[in-house]
Amino acid sequence: MITFYTGDAGRLTANSGFITAEQLPTALWIDLSAPTPAEEQHLEHLLGLDLPTREEMGKIEDSQRLFARADALVLTLGVLLQADDDYPHVEDLTFVLTPQHLISVRYIAPRALAIFAARSAQTAARGVDAEALLLGLLETLLETLAGHIDAIGDDLDRLGQEVLAPAARAVRHRRLNYAALLRRLEHNHTLTAKSRASLVSLGRLLGFLSFGLAGERLSHATRARSQTLLGDTQALLEHTGFVANNISFELAAILGMVNIEQNSIIKFFSVVSVVFLPPTLVASVYGMNFQHMPELQSPWGYPLAVLLMLLSSVLPYLCFRRKGWL
Repeated sequence: MITFYTGDAGRLTANSGFITAEQLPTALWIDLSAPTPAEEQHLEHLLGLDLPTREEMGKIEDSQRLFARADALVLTLGVLLQADDDYPHVEDLTFVLTPQHLISVRYIAPRALAIFAARSAQTAARGVDAEALLLGLLETLLETLAGHIDAIGDDLDRLGQEVLAPAARAVRHRRLNYAALLRRLEHNHTLTAKSRASLVSLGRLLGFLSFGLAGERLSHATRARSQTLLGDTQALLEHTGFVANNISFELAAILGMVNIEQNSIIKFFSVVSVVFLPPTLVASVYGMNFQHMPELQSPWGYPLAVLLMLLSSVLPYLCFRRKGWL
């Protein structure tokens, strides 16, 4: 699918369908979403460019993801997808920047592109060109990643309160669903790792625009803004490391609470066994089948046996309480 955006009083106007040679001069941003071979060939012929294929977009070497051609800059980065689902992942998005046009080639539907398109259609901006559109899209991608990282931090705060808050510890009968907590923690860990991977990819792209050979083709304002975004990306990467450390702490706290509860259960059964062992011994003694057991014939034999059983169970209990084992 081809969607091309034209500038109208500083706002972007979306148009769908095959773009013609007459419409090309007014098109600032051409978005190819899962293009068919016919659509790809049409644009390559119209623009005189060799657009990257899906296989070429999947290359992992920086030299094959970020490079300059005689007529364009080819920039590929990893974009975080499905952050709210159980399995967030990173997929590739490619920008091809020419002096007149910005072409995006994608087989995914990142939310940041839709946000930027809607925002640009409503808000007028001065000096909108291909370079400004590229930086606007990259900035929106960075904002989206920052939102995901903040959401992870908020969820970790809530999770920590559920596990370690004094109110939670005060309710003795309350039992946490540790399996659910661990699943939440695992999702946050995966989302943090994928966000970091996307940030690293974005940082490499911005560094290429700021200090690489590509910077020689860009305006001074574009390079300066790229450097600002690069600084923001590096700061967010540092914050992502802080969030990752919090995840490790929360994991250790949850496993520690599980260990404490297991020890409490073991301690309970240990105390029960120790408390009931002496009465069992007394009952076993008087249950022996000997012919000569004077206590069995006396009227006070039964009360004496019961009293011994009670004392033998109460005394260990009081001893445990005094030593603070209960």
